[in-house]
Amino acid sequence: MANLLPYKYKGKIEAGCDEAGRGCLAGPVVAAAVILPSDFKHKLLNDSKKLTEKQRDLLRPIIEKEAISFAVSFVQAQEIDKINILNASFTAMHRSVDQLDQIPELLLIDGNRFNPYKNIPHECIVKGDGKFLSIAAASVLAKTYRDEFMLQIHEEFPSYDWIKNKGYPTKKHRIAIKKHGANIYHRQSFTLLPAEQLSLF
Repeated sequence: MANLLPYKYKGKIEAGCDEAGRGCLAGPVVAAAVILPSDFKHKLLNDSKKLTEKQRDLLRPIIEKEAISFAVSFVQAQEIDKINILNASFTAMHRSVDQLDQIPELLLIDGNRFNPYKNIPHECIVKGDGKFLSIAAASVLAKTYRDEFMLQIHEEFPSYDWIKNKGYPTKKHRIAIKKHGANIYHRQSFTLLPAEQLSLF
């Protein structure tokens, strides 16, 4: 059982925020914001990267049922290309916070950078998804919603193996880009085929 903290400051309405898909070549970046009850506990909840797909899928409905409030937002490839991936990650978090039923008194952000949102204080916490339950919950929601989306668009473009790689830069994904070209879900601002890797294909 992971020993994650239920809150940073007792008595504050805290929203954990995290994103998924920042390093992908295709698909959206997805962020979630979650406000959990201060007494929320679950033995499985941890950084989504340390969980299996089955564990994440099990946790998602529990988080959604038990959360005081949660929201998930997508920033698609075309918008990522316009504003860059870092700003897209912040934008997705901002949109999620904006959709919460309660205004948080503090945002707990996974990572070391964030663009302030409205007048809500925030704290950046490196590897926060392995330290605070609310950030871990946000990481699970962001990851499961994004994976679900990638499975849907895999049906539209099966050649890119998104059912397995979820848009990350695997060798098979890059071979498919070289063979079929990029499509509407690819991030044109990313290096889809690095020159030094072309010889490998």
